[in-house]
Amino acid sequence: MAVFLFLVLVSAGVFLDTTEAQEDLSKLPENYRKGVELAVEQINSHQTIKSVFLFFKSLEKSAIDGGFGVSYIYHRFYLKATRCPKGTANANPTKCAFRNDRPLIDCGICYKTHAGEIQSEPKTYVHCVHKPQLTQDLLKMRVEHCNKMSYANGSPSLLASTKP
Repeated sequence: MAVFLFLVLVSAGVFLDTTEAQEDLSKLPENYRKGVELAVEQINSHQTIKSVFLFFKSLEKSAIDGGFGVSYIYHRFYLKATRCPKGTANANPTKCAFRNDRPLIDCGICYKTHAGEIQSEPKTYVHCVHKPQLTQDLLKMRVEHCNKMSYANGSPSLLASTKP
């Protein structure tokens, strides 16, 4: 009886864990959700990936308002392997249970949006690495890259083109 109760509790914990991750993704503002979807697509397209990876948890989020509908987004989050094989259609946490025998993937992504759409310039930066290989130097490099991108817009402002 105790073993059965233990199995029920473990199963409930896995279910709660799964729904928590899905709720987190659905609660993300659209600008952040689009970036997560881009990173998930890139990770799951790698040849070496055998299982579907899905969004698991946000770690850091920031946005800089560039004015005129422009925002610079930085988002750090975890992706987690699921039990669904690569190529599973419409993979989601309800359909694909998370695995606990694979390391998390730590992702940092930064991009520019205009009117809610990810822009092609500057190029979106997606940096994902298995958590055991993540170092403080890699984290620092990731943040520095994103900081340069957000402050080096490169396009002339409307005020710079006016004549006195």
